[in-house]
Amino acid sequence: SGFVMPQIIVVMGVCGCGKTTVGRALAAELLAAERLKAAERRVLFWLRCVFEDADDWHPAANVEKMSRGAPLSDEDRAPWLQALHALLAGWVAAGGGGQGVLACSALRRSYRDILVGRGKGEDDISSYCTFVFLQGPFEVLQERLSSRTSHFMPASLLLSQLETLEPPSAPERSLTCPITGSMEATVASILQHLAAP
Repeated sequence: SGFVMPQIIVVMGVCGCGKTTVGRALAAELLAAERLKAAERRVLFWLRCVFEDADDWHPAANVEKMSRGAPLSDEDRAPWLQALHALLAGWVAAGGGGQGVLACSALRRSYRDILVGRGKGEDDISSYCTFVFLQGPFEVLQERLSSRTSHFMPASLLLSQLETLEPPSAPERSLTCPITGSMEATVASILQHLAAP
């Protein structure tokens, strides 16, 4: 089969869907799979699969605003999304067979277009990116958020995010994955779908 795993995977969805946990595990699985393939071919392993959490890229003002329970405006998000686009473009430019996984809410189509530079000529990296949309029922998301203690995003912002959410659709490369199972099952399902020709 001539299928090539996407170079960039953006794990997206509202707060509480498990973007960071799933994204980090997905990157680890991809790295392990490449290491195994390299060993089988008896070649030097040098591929990379990096993981980044978009929450770590928010400026302090955004974090403070969300900590107060106030949703971000498009103006608040613009420099954050531009910085993330530069990160993803850097991954593409590095090439060499490496992969990257980004956990990012990417709630609106317009936000995802900024992330991948859609329609921006040489800055358009959409052909390298696949969005993995983690989708779950409100009750599951709310329960997960209420049990979280170490995150700046309060549970009160879940409704705002659900109202903002625009699930990915063509021409975006994407797949939707339910989050009702275990994290391991979710990651296995994503890998199975991504590997399907």
